[in-house]
Amino acid sequence: MSSSTTSVFFSPATYSGGNKKADDDDEEGAALAPEEKGGAPVDGRRLSSALRTRGVGSLMVGLVFLGLLVVMQRWIGLDASFVRGSNLLGSISKRQRPPHHNISTPPLMSIPFSCGNDTAAATATCPATPLPQLSKPGGGGGGGATASCPDYFRYIHDDLRPWRGVGITREAVERGRKHAYFRLVVVSGRAYVETYRRSYQTRDVFTQWGVVQLLRRYAGRLPDLDIMFACDDPGQVRAADFSAAPAEAPPVFRYCKDKTTVDIVFPDWSFWGWPEVNIGPWPQMLEEVQRENERVRWPEREPFAFWKGNPSVARIRGDLMKCNPSNGQDWNARLFSQNWNHAIRNGFRDSSIPKQCLHRYKIYIEGEAWSVSEKYILACDSPVLFVTTPFQDMLSRALVAGEHYWPINRTHMCESIKLAVDWGNRHPATAQLIGEQGSRFVREQMSMDYVYDYMLHLLTEYGKLLRYKPTVPEKAVEICTTSMACPAKARHRECMDESVEKFVAGFGPCTLPPPFNAEEAMEIADREEKVLRSVEEMEKENSNS
Repeated sequence: MSSSTTSVFFSPATYSGGNKKADDDDEEGAALAPEEKGGAPVDGRRLSSALRTRGVGSLMVGLVFLGLLVVMQRWIGLDASFVRGSNLLGSISKRQRPPHHNISTPPLMSIPFSCGNDTAAATATCPATPLPQLSKPGGGGGGGATASCPDYFRYIHDDLRPWRGVGITREAVERGRKHAYFRLVVVSGRAYVETYRRSYQTRDVFTQWGVVQLLRRYAGRLPDLDIMFACDDPGQVRAADFSAAPAEAPPVFRYCKDKTTVDIVFPDWSFWGWPEVNIGPWPQMLEEVQRENERVRWPEREPFAFWKGNPSVARIRGDLMKCNPSNGQDWNARLFSQNWNHAIRNGFRDSSIPKQCLHRYKIYIEGEAWSVSEKYILACDSPVLFVTTPFQDMLSRALVAGEHYWPINRTHMCESIKLAVDWGNRHPATAQLIGEQGSRFVREQMSMDYVYDYMLHLLTEYGKLLRYKPTVPEKAVEICTTSMACPAKARHRECMDESVEKFVAGFGPCTLPPPFNAEEAMEIADREEKVLRSVEEMEKENSNS
């Protein structure tokens, strides 16, 4: 956690039942959304004068205003008392994270990459000589001590905890075969894959491509490995099935898990591109989204919550679609169904991720498990209304409720979304800050530098636990940049060309921080619970008003 922070306060009472709270946020909001302002404070002498001069009709109007004045004063009083004692947002860092490394010290070594003519590309093989190693195994590669990795790296220790102290046997790895889509083996810095079944689209291909790029970036640093990798969504290795002997659980890598499973979380394939839906590699997507953020600033965006996706993949998404305006009820949500077949036919003209940063609020909701959309939604500089979920991926468990996103109750999403948008439109400075914090987090702490470092540390720690020397399976084939990229066509090739690592790093990775201790884990849980409880109190206040 950052040592240089600014505290930002809000509380249940600052959602004032539709009345305008007199603070700096609301003064800014007056210019942003004048149609949502409450009435000006009523001066008692002016009200008395109005009652004397406008007859019986005016008397009735005056009594109504007097009643509103009493309600307003009640809310103002609640605001003052609750704000002094509440800190829902917690401590929010105002200082950017230092750069990952000094790119000029030491110099980087360029890696040649060429496919030759079409004939050579179709039969491309891996080079016989290994890449040179520049980075030192212990850290800085000549550049001095490296900075500590972001806190979410500490979950690496949690994921590997079942095998700590006992180690991982070949038998345990083999037990994971029923879950796996492919087996990845690294021996002497070279990667080999045995495919068991094809994944949906090219999840497997671009996951393997990511490992190959890691081998280029940090040449010579990966230990020998033997990994079973699952490319489907929800975790499958249930902790309860191995409660008597946790180390007997098969160590299966996949993109997400939940609290009941012991799958090992790995970055998802889309960091290197998702060509089937026209999503490029993560760095390029970040640049495009940032340009749109600058083109349409947050105050100029539509004052509603936006989501676009496939509602058929999960029941909860179908429930979300009920929050669209209907029958005179507006929940402040603007929700759109994504038809990928139509998007492909029209060249993705209506499915551009950067062009979806036009609303002040973005909704994140799970699919069959976690959703790839998460990082792109966070990058928009708009507060993310995050529907609470049991699924944990590399990014979601790094986020802090109330700092990077606003939690949405999954049991009554429509009411929860409406309150969040109403509150944000009345407190635009604070709402905008949440959006900026979420975007800054994915830009700085989920950059490809840190994605590769996470992979390196996870695989290194995993390799330390292996109690046997991995060997290349009989049916495995070697993979490398040329064997994967050169035969690729169209958008698949473009994504690979755009995400290929062009240099061997002359620097080391960030320093892996230690595991969370019991006190720190409790503090994280308590902080999350406090935020959720505070939002629930806001919703109760709103429903009773």
